[in-house]
Amino acid sequence: MENSTEVTEFILVGLTNTPGLQVPLFILFTLIYLISVFGNLGMMTLILLNSRLHTPMYFFLSNLSLVDLGYSSAVTPKVMAGFLVGDNIISYNACAAQMFFFVAFATVENYLLASMAYDRYTAVCKPLHYTTTMTTSVCTHLTIGSYVCGFLNACFHVGDIFSLSLCRSNMIQHFFCDVPAVMALSCSDKHIRELVLVFVSTFNVLFALLVILISYLFIFITTLKIHSAQGHQKALSTCASHLSAVSMFYGAVTFMYLQPSSSHSMDMDKMASVFYAIVIPMLNPVVYSLRNKEVKSAFKVIEKAKLSLGL
Repeated sequence: MENSTEVTEFILVGLTNTPGLQVPLFILFTLIYLISVFGNLGMMTLILLNSRLHTPMYFFLSNLSLVDLGYSSAVTPKVMAGFLVGDNIISYNACAAQMFFFVAFATVENYLLASMAYDRYTAVCKPLHYTTTMTTSVCTHLTIGSYVCGFLNACFHVGDIFSLSLCRSNMIQHFFCDVPAVMALSCSDKHIRELVLVFVSTFNVLFALLVILISYLFIFITTLKIHSAQGHQKALSTCASHLSAVSMFYGAVTFMYLQPSSSHSMDMDKMASVFYAIVIPMLNPVVYSLRNKEVKSAFKVIEKAKLSLGL
């Protein structure tokens, strides 16, 4: 029998304990979260209302916006509460729920980006077969598959972590209930579980990344065969927004998990986590609205409609 006390709540260490930074950081994170919420809701509404955007790419994009809104909302409000009123305590069940939704939505985004890469491959490499390949049924199955993988992965992670005996401490060295930070509190033998979690996480990321890399390899080869400058420009504009989203997401994941152990630190982990958990959900709708002509055109149509109605 282990001599341990059951944990009922945790204390989140947060980003900083410096009093002078609490209010400025609260204002900054509130601004980021508001941009994220209104940007992603605006993108979903725009796609829903504009029939010209009822295409496979924008179907995936609307789901990407929903996912960004989901995992940003799982983390950011608690961080804001910590800055504003110093509420760094989170209950056992709330911690499990936060971890579940963060892991679920992050995994769904991982697979959605892969699905969008396949969509871009079909659009550039097989344009004549695009409508027969990317049918409503195919898009729906790819999206549902992304959600199923995401929520199954979250169930596995949360079930594995919270079945451990968490008796070492109740102080989480992070600003949210991330998997490694909570696992560090366990006093059980967790070597095998750590290896399994690393294997599952690595498989999810590498499988999606492999689909993306292969898709863009074929896109690159097809683009080289295009002799006109206009064709090159069209192919580039077709993929530019998605490439930006992929670079941000996997750049943050690579920095977080593939840095040398000698340079690995909790402060660096926190900064990387801020980027992929809070900043990226804000940037995705900005990238797609600024770098996509069809989205810009849809915005102009709405503005003209407002002016005609006198709004």
